[in-house]
Amino acid sequence: MSDNLTIEQLLAEYKKTLGLYKEQVVSTFAAENHFEYNEILLSAHSCAIEGNSFSVNDTRELKEHGISLKLQNKSMLEAFEILDHFKAFEYLFNNLQLPLSEQLLIDTHKLLTANTIQYTKNYQPGEYTRSRMAAGDTIFPDHEESIASVPALMEQTQEAINKKLAQPIEISAKFHKYFIYLHPFPDGNGRLGRLISNFILAKAGEPLVIIEASRKAEYIDVLKFSHKHNNLELISSFFIKTSINRMKNEIQQASQNAGQKINPSNNNKSKGKSFIF
Repeated sequence: MSDNLTIEQLLAEYKKTLGLYKEQVVSTFAAENHFEYNEILLSAHSCAIEGNSFSVNDTRELKEHGISLKLQNKSMLEAFEILDHFKAFEYLFNNLQLPLSEQLLIDTHKLLTANTIQYTKNYQPGEYTRSRMAAGDTIFPDHEESIASVPALMEQTQEAINKKLAQPIEISAKFHKYFIYLHPFPDGNGRLGRLISNFILAKAGEPLVIIEASRKAEYIDVLKFSHKHNNLELISSFFIKTSINRMKNEIQQASQNAGQKINPSNNNKSKGKSFIF
């Protein structure tokens, strides 16, 4: 995909790809299977961006077995971080009718950090930070001003959705940049921002943006440049391209799997598929 495409060109490609994706991928899943598939992917990659060592396969096993899973070279804190992410995901994506609000944000943060924040920070789940926040080489704005801005961000994002002021993926991306730079909680801002951004997409019936852990550096750089240059097209382009690439990869996988199927004829109805060993 060319890096020189305009937002309008990217959106046109996104819409075209979205139609194929819904037809060739989403429609082939049972709803509950597609829900769990997205839950595992987002939980694994979003937590990995923050340093969690669980792979997608580890996360799938944790989803299947819960805390009874025998951990190998993993900590209980990492396991609870993933399990809490499952709960936050299920709360949001089983309640897509809920409007964006400060209370929704706080309630989601309570679930997201229920079993981890007290071991890493002297805070309660759902509690705003009491001091200025920093991450890596980024110092975020004054925490009191940021916290005071949270209700407006949530309300104005919901208004943008209601009035269709932009495409859902653009609203999702812009919300994400704004929220990350408010950074109102002592922990979990990245995971929470990615959850709410994808909640916005799910409300519109569009696929989740899964930012793979391998792209962490690029993702952080885009956020920084979007903020530094006050250019929201940078984060919007990143979200759109990430979604297009995900959809195309899954369409290709579905096509390859379909190509492996054998069309039965009258002469071999009972033979089934041939396997090569």
